[in-house]
Amino acid sequence: MPKMDNMLAILWMLSSGKKITAKQISEKLEVNIRSVYRYIDTLSTSGVPIISDTGHNGGYTLLNNFIQAPLFFDSEEQTSLFHAAVFAEEAGYYGGEALHRAMSKLSNYSNQEQEVKVNRHVTSLEVISRISSLSLTPFLKELEQAVAEGCSVNIHYHQSGTELFKYRLIDPYKIIYWNNKWYVIGFCHLRRDFRSFRVDRMESLMVTENKFNRTENFSAHDFFMKNLLPTTENKEEMVSVVITGDIRALDDICQHWFLGHYLQERTSKQAVFFLEKDMIHTYVPYLLLPYGKSLQVIEPASLKKKLIEILSELINFHQV
Repeated sequence: MPKMDNMLAILWMLSSGKKITAKQISEKLEVNIRSVYRYIDTLSTSGVPIISDTGHNGGYTLLNNFIQAPLFFDSEEQTSLFHAAVFAEEAGYYGGEALHRAMSKLSNYSNQEQEVKVNRHVTSLEVISRISSLSLTPFLKELEQAVAEGCSVNIHYHQSGTELFKYRLIDPYKIIYWNNKWYVIGFCHLRRDFRSFRVDRMESLMVTENKFNRTENFSAHDFFMKNLLPTTENKEEMVSVVITGDIRALDDICQHWFLGHYLQERTSKQAVFFLEKDMIHTYVPYLLLPYGKSLQVIEPASLKKKLIEILSELINFHQV
């Protein structure tokens, strides 16, 4: 058994709260007593508060409060956990209080050398928090509980593009965080089909006692992405869009969450996309305008014409 596994096994033995001797550890792990003493010394050096009693009834025990301490997180692992907490807080993660408690435990049970090293790395990273006046924490906590326990929820939901709110009974399958927004994917009893609901559009939410059975092999991720990005199955409705320009601008649009899905060909000076006709004259022009002269549409001519129309409308609007 590797050295680290042996030390972890010793910690689990000590975490029982009972006194245990070096001989008992030796027999349990099938190692010699000298190795046990080395493991105990290594654990003590790393900051584990092991109490050693000598004499006829001697043995090893742990301080009571260490039983709840995180085990064997090295400085790199601790740094990663702290960094993950920073990103989670920026996203509006609903388990913020529990996350802060976990981070406090890491700090409290680290030795001084570990704490100093980790703090240097933690302070090297900062995530600029998004601006949000709406706290979704209560809704997200209840939704997570409902997903975990398989309970239906009643929501008062704001329909997009209208001022109307409707009550919906849904069976929540998964919570998704995408593009700075929280969604819940679930079966809608009103529509008798799966739907995605934005959490920030919920006026109220109530977890019911009704339990639901999950549909087998349903992927919330696949459902969400399929609805987000239309398929390209109908080739007759698709048109090639050819764009040239600055290499950095081309890199940017090729990595765009939407356009990147339709990228067909890329060279150092050109990108070719395969898009639906309706998208070309509605969504795409507004994606390209911010790039100014950095990008140029080669084809189709209809997209170039649409760009000119939009720019002309803007000029007329601002000249009034």
